[in-house]
Amino acid sequence: MPEKTFKIIELCGVSDKSYAEATKNAVTKASQTLRNLDWFEVVNQRGFIKNGKVAEFQVVIKVGFRIESSKAGG
Repeated sequence: MPEKTFKIIELCGVSDKSYAEATKNAVTKASQTLRNLDWFEVVNQRGFIKNGKVAEFQVVIKVGFRIESSKAGG
């Protein structure tokens, strides 16, 4: 079985439509600069209220991505 090591980062995704879209936004943005994204875990959900109405959905997620193996031999 190949060795797997993961780096975990925490992100906050935002949407004016839903928690699901906020999660998708965070993963999409992370995938623009990170490789080997494997999984996410929702840590927290919250929102922003403006004038008595829900104005924004915020989701804090942990994202795990595989660390690439070093190709250098010794």
